[in-house]
Amino acid sequence: MNILKNLKQRRQQTAQVDLTTVDPSESRLPVWFFGFEGVLAGAFDILKAFPHAWPALVVLGLVNITVSLTMLRRRVRLAKALWRGKETRKVAFGLLGLRLGSHALLHLADFAVTSVLGHLAFALVMATVTVGLLAWTQEIALRALAAQRAKATEAAAPAAPAEADTTDELTIAA
Repeated sequence: MNILKNLKQRRQQTAQVDLTTVDPSESRLPVWFFGFEGVLAGAFDILKAFPHAWPALVVLGLVNITVSLTMLRRRVRLAKALWRGKETRKVAFGLLGLRLGSHALLHLADFAVTSVLGHLAFALVMATVTVGLLAWTQEIALRALAAQRAKATEAAAPAAPAEADTTDELTIAA
């Protein structure tokens, strides 16, 4: 029971990422990095087109993890925030729905994708949509981060005293 309690506490601590200390311009993930996710999103169709390509996809997945943990280490806080964000979950479920729904609809319409070229085209579409959606999600998250950071600095800065009105007011008694 103590292990579960410690795990729950650790999850709560990592869920509370303070993003006010992160500079949005420095934490932006390069769009080429999303290419890894794009290829992995098209992996189903790549494997359908070329069944012997799975070792290359495994290596690409390992390269993705290695790059994430080394070159992009300083951007881990942003990545954690993106992983925990609602928008990222929407993108993930949307991509899954697009994948399953489009194949199911094409199968029902008797236009099932069976050729190598068809699977490659599908993999390209999935990769493009994935990269586009992830770049858009990052942009939305960075805008929210910049707004949160501006609000935090505004709240931390003392209010400037209002300038005293130096004009004399005349009161006229009627």
